[in-house]
Order: sequence, then C-alpha cells, then structure tokens
Amino acid sequence: MSSLPAADEIDEAKERAHFQAVINAFKYYKLCCLDRIHKSEKIISMLPKTHQHRLDKYGAYLTKFKNCLDVNNNVVHMIIKHVDTMFENVDHSQDGETNGTESFGGNYNNCEISSQKQHKMQHDVEKVQSVIKNIVRDWSSAGAVEREQCYKPILDELEARFPVDTINDRSHIKVLVPGAGLGRLAWEIAARGFTCQGNEFSLFMLFASNFILNKCPEANKHTVYPWLHQYVNHMTSEHQAAAATFPDVPPACHHSHFSIAAGDFLKVYTETDEWDCVATCFFIDCAPNVIEFIERIYAILQPGGIWINLGPLLYHYSDMPNEISIEPPYDILVDIIRDVGFDIVKERTGVKTKYAQNPNSMLQHEYNSVFFVCRKPNL
Repeated sequence: MSSLPAADEIDEAKERAHFQAVINAFKYYKLCCLDRIHKSEKIISMLPKTHQHRLDKYGAYLTKFKNCLDVNNNVVHMIIKHVDTMFENVDHSQDGETNGTESFGGNYNNCEISSQKQHKMQHDVEKVQSVIKNIVRDWSSAGAVEREQCYKPILDELEARFPVDTINDRSHIKVLVPGAGLGRLAWEIAARGFTCQGNEFSLFMLFASNFILNKCPEANKHTVYPWLHQYVNHMTSEHQAAAATFPDVPPACHHSHFSIAAGDFLKVYTETDEWDCVATCFFIDCAPNVIEFIERIYAILQPGGIWINLGPLLYHYSDMPNEISIEPPYDILVDIIRDVGFDIVKERTGVKTKYAQNPNSMLQHEYNSVFFVCRKPNL
C-alpha cells in the first residue's frame, strides 16, 4: 500500500509549482502583450478601406508599440535571469537540487498557451505589467511625485522621532517594512542610518526587487514603457509609448543594515518585542483579516515602539470569490487599534495619494488616505 504524501511535501510541491508559474508569467509577457496589439491590427484590417486609411497614423504607432514591447521584454527577462538561486539554501534551477527542491525542466519560451490556461496566464501577465509600473513608481524619477506623497510622511516621522543630532548611531533602531514591494521605502529608511528590513510575499515583486537591488549598479541604465498596456484615455499615442529610465539611484550600492525577507508577514514575524518601529505603506488592507495584522504589529514591537501607517482601505480580498474578508471602515478600525492596546499619537485623514498612476491619463485615480502614528505603551 502506498502512503500519502506528508503535508510539508505537499506544501513544498505547491511552492515549487507557484515559483514556476510566476517565472512562466514573465516568459509569456511578450506573447500575451503582442496578442493585444495584433487584436487592434486585425480589427483595423477588417474596417472599410476609407477607415483604414484614416487610421494609418495609429497603425504606425501600433508598430512602434511592438518595438517598445521588445524593450520591456528585455527587462522582463533580465529580472528572471538569476531568480533560480535568489533565496539562500534553495535552488530552483534546472540542475540544482538543494534541500529536496526538485528541478524544473523544459523550454517555455516558445510554448503555446492552452485554452484551459489562457485566463490564468493572462491574469499572471497582468501582474508582470503591474511590476513594470511599480518599477517606475519606486525606482525612476517619474515616480518621484508619488514617493513624495506616500513615503515622505513616513520618512519625516522617523526623522522626527529619532533625530540624528541626538542619536549617534541609528543602526541600533530596527525598522520593519511589511509589504515592501520593490523595496524603495525600506532602502530609503536604511539610507538614513536605520537598520531596516523589508518584507514581501509576492514573488512577482521579489523577482523584480532582487534584480534592481542586486543587479543594477548604474543609475538610469535601463528603460521601460510602463503605460504600453493601457489602451484607453490617452491624449496622444506618444503618451502610451512614454518611456521611463531606472533606477534613478544606484541601489546596488547597498546601505549597511538593509535586507529584504521573503514570506508571509504573519508566518515570518513571530518574535515578540523585537522591532523599534513598523512602517506600513499601502499594506494593512492586504489582509483577509486586518485585525491579525494589527495584533501582530503590536506583538512584534518593543514596549514604547511605534507603528507608522499611510494608505487607503481598499481591502484587496473583498471581492474575491471563495476568500474570507472583513472590511471595517476607518472609524471602527481606529477602535480596533486602540482595543488591541495601541495609543494613537498622531492622525491625519484625507491625505492625497496615488499608486502607479499614469500622469498623462484622462482618468486619474487618487486616494484620500489615512496617516497615523501609534505607540505600544511601555510595560
């Protein structure tokens, strides 16, 4: 009689499958995006000749979009070039088999997508497109305005609470940034002398941050076209083909006391009374149960530690079928924060913030975010 696989073996197999699925999404990026351009070209070819003639200029831009797509695709493939060995003691490469990790075989570059997997692959490729927009938000001069809106209030608060003129060595101050994305906020905190660790769960973000933080020693060496995938609300076709260079600073020149940790926030951070500060930006509404996040932040902070938060309450799991989600409005959330044990020492609402927004789009999304600072009382 054959025995059933152990739970840890099942989890490991799921992790390997997910890892490979994310890599495949990056590999299929060009194919899926090219399909969208071909769709427009096909529709134009079916129009009356007079209409086709009137769209000659737009047709020429569609050809230009293909060239822009090639540039994006080069960056996408650089991002996944070294991901097989990016985690310590784990090797996902085709030849490596470390700690029981199985290898992945096969050439995925030219595979066709089956109809059953089409929808899932398109969804994953949209995440790759989002990564490209986040590169611009975090690591280009074009994202400076958004960083000023979203990161500066947190950085200013850290400067005010741990002033450099009274603290000789900020490296003794430990700051955690959950939901670190591509790592710019955590990097900026470390640049100010703090010991800072970013935490990120998404492999899409982790792959890209690994590339930018470890493989980009020169400023503005790479180019992407972040709005290439947006086909509506443009004033001009040039706006759709607008370029951005990155990184605006050379992040590979690492600050000391800076790191990125991969994994689920609730599973990775279980040590109580460890951190002097937790800084969250567009993060707490990523939880199915926001109370778990609040309780965990409280637990891992040292007595007297502070929690700095900025962001909206989008509640990402709210409309997902088969997912639990609670969505307390801000006034109830404040009551929960106090009930957990925090003292709210600063609070501001209506903070205008954007997230990976195309500045030239006719449609502008803007959040009235909340900014607050909480303190865990001394015991």
